[in-house]
Amino acid sequence: MPSLDFDCEENVFHAFYGQHRQSLEAALADYLLRLGSALEQAGGIEVSKIEGRVKDKTECVRKFTRKYRTALEESNTAYAIRPYITDLIGVRVVCLYEDELDKVAQVVRAHFDVMEVSDKVAAVESTEASFGYKGLHLDLRPPAATQTSAAAKLPAEGGYPFELQIRTIVQDAWAVLDHKIKYKKAIPGPLKRRINVLAALFELADREFRQIRDATEAELLLAPDETAAPVQAGTGPVPEQPVPTASTSVLNAFTFLKIATHFFKDYTFEPRHVDSFVDDVHTLAPDITRAGFNTLLRENIGTVKRYKQHLEEQKSGRKLNPYTVMRHSLYLGNNTVFMSALGKAARESFDEWLRETTA
Repeated sequence: MPSLDFDCEENVFHAFYGQHRQSLEAALADYLLRLGSALEQAGGIEVSKIEGRVKDKTECVRKFTRKYRTALEESNTAYAIRPYITDLIGVRVVCLYEDELDKVAQVVRAHFDVMEVSDKVAAVESTEASFGYKGLHLDLRPPAATQTSAAAKLPAEGGYPFELQIRTIVQDAWAVLDHKIKYKKAIPGPLKRRINVLAALFELADREFRQIRDATEAELLLAPDETAAPVQAGTGPVPEQPVPTASTSVLNAFTFLKIATHFFKDYTFEPRHVDSFVDDVHTLAPDITRAGFNTLLRENIGTVKRYKQHLEEQKSGRKLNPYTVMRHSLYLGNNTVFMSALGKAARESFDEWLRETTA
């Protein structure tokens, strides 16, 4: 029975914690598995990590004392500690961008019962002079029909509750670093201002990452399709093409992708590899344009693909990936400028095959 005897209630909570610790860990593992599966099935959300923990019993008691004990005892309200610890199990989903917080929450709502929501993003952004931790917190529990056997051991309707924190990578970093700042309130004004400036920079970083992502996607859409075949007169309207500009006439990651995906439709070009490859090409030919690069591929890739087939038949297990095929095409198109696009052994093998083929 609830009481006003803190020592008694602390002992009751410790006994409960010891009895259920193993099943709490099992429930945590189950929640992590469910969340990971739900987010993977939803798609379109870039999750950096999903992690969780069972809160330490001493930390639980400290939280109850700090947030609830005084008010309860002053109002002469009997209490038990456990119902006030909604984050006995804590789970965190860290995504990449701010606009993915609500997307994660929508997925979660479809798989768990929501008891309470704390939108710390809205709380901070609704003020003009406040900066600091931002994230979305949801107090959840599994639907009764899907409770695990571990959760069902708890004598309370709805199974083990848990707190889900949804953050971006930047918010997660700020939360960690913010805990390392020992004094933040009763401190001199200039020091408090420096902390606020730092928090504002983190907020700005979150916004900029999202806007850079959006701008990158826009650039990919705007990049002209150099590979589009010209329309013959009288065969139909000429499709509209973006007007060439300084940014679209040069070969960059965006214009490269339009060309590369035309020649290699089933290949996934990872951004970091694209960046490195285009940078290598510019090192060898600083002024190369998207049109020039496309021409070198279009005129030479057929020959290189025949060489690729020959090489893979002669050397079982040897494969030429699209980047290597493009390097050979550049070399074949201009072996002076692009000599170092291939290693010495690769050049000699290709040159020998070309001589034999020509002969």
